[in-house]
Amino acid sequence: MLDSKALTKLQSIIFIAIIVVAAVGGAAYVLRNDDNQSSETIKIGILADLDALNGHSMWQGAVLAAEQLNAKGGILGKKVEVVGEDNDGESVEDINVITTALNRLISLHNVDFIIGFAPSQVALAVQDIVANNKIIFIATTGGSDEITQRVLDDYDKCKYYFQIGWNASAMFKGMTDSFALMREQTGFNKIGYIGEDVGFVKALMEGLDYTLPEVQGFDLVYKGKFPLGTVDFSSYFAAAEAAGVEVLVPLIVTDAGIPFVKEWHDRQSPMLIYGGSLAGINVPESWEVTEGKCDHIVTNAFPMTADYPITSETLPLREVYISRWNETPDYGAEFVIDAIEFILADAIKRAGTIETEAVVDALEETSIETTSAKNFVFTPAHCPMLGENMLDPDEEYMLVLLFQWQNGEMLPVYPKQVMEEAGVTLTYPAWSGPWDNIS
Repeated sequence: MLDSKALTKLQSIIFIAIIVVAAVGGAAYVLRNDDNQSSETIKIGILADLDALNGHSMWQGAVLAAEQLNAKGGILGKKVEVVGEDNDGESVEDINVITTALNRLISLHNVDFIIGFAPSQVALAVQDIVANNKIIFIATTGGSDEITQRVLDDYDKCKYYFQIGWNASAMFKGMTDSFALMREQTGFNKIGYIGEDVGFVKALMEGLDYTLPEVQGFDLVYKGKFPLGTVDFSSYFAAAEAAGVEVLVPLIVTDAGIPFVKEWHDRQSPMLIYGGSLAGINVPESWEVTEGKCDHIVTNAFPMTADYPITSETLPLREVYISRWNETPDYGAEFVIDAIEFILADAIKRAGTIETEAVVDALEETSIETTSAKNFVFTPAHCPMLGENMLDPDEEYMLVLLFQWQNGEMLPVYPKQVMEEAGVTLTYPAWSGPWDNIS
């Protein structure tokens, strides 16, 4: 690993440097302190597409978490070093690039722990690699139930894999439960969805095809699917309007969410855009990007991004992140900060060692406040315990949160208790729509 003599003072008491090392198959990003790199350092690997938006924020979250911990004396008296490997392939599903980057973190950089982006399509391969190397991996992404089920079915092999994002069934339950609350508030029962033609979204659509009409009793009147790269949604809106849709659920994971919202506003489409996934509309900058046309849109978002104090840690860390990077943190930054500064640091301290088996045991006993949960707890499948799965009504686990854009602010509208505590009510566009009949 390269040494750096160009040290910059950060946070007044810590000397670190960020260096970029060109490497075969990718680039390694390294945050180092001024001590000799030895067993006195805890080395954490970051696996992400480091020059993409989410990976960029993951790296910045990791750097900030290391700086924060080192300012307090590190973990067990050891400085924290973060090393990033870029898994930038032709797509987020490029298994060869991702597994090569993962193996470099393990074999070349000799990291002690790994925090990484592992989409469902490659998570099984990642799970196998960390199992073979007996190294703890904390995924910032949720995944299919198959991934977390493997932890239960083959614990001795897969116990090294944890995820800080929800698994698919938990996310789906949070999404569909939010529709039930929306109907209770509005009376709207004619529902439709529109989604991108990609694997993850297609699985959600298949689930909605059954759950909305058969389980929840909605009148599913429109099902739209569009190819990647679509920017003109006029025909899709025309079809949904003709079908009498009152609520349209977007399942959009690319920046197509921006022209989608603009078109909804410009044509004054008489339907509420609610829930699902709407990339590009779930960060504060969305208001400027859409020229305020996202007003009244309801979308999923994370508390640090939305500027909502779900815990006592949310806003202080948000302010520090913005001060450090002059950017709003997205979920990648929030999850990495939670994983390193709170969850992993707490587990290592309780274990009293960085020995893998001891830290696995400690992680399984995690109960700590983070920026995203008042009480972050892992289930036996090593994914987050969610609020709707509460075993004790006094416990406050991680929540699936929805926010509505209102006058340039993102205000919480799901779950119901969060909405009520914030004193928020749903608002509707000024043009005519089914909301005209709400008493």
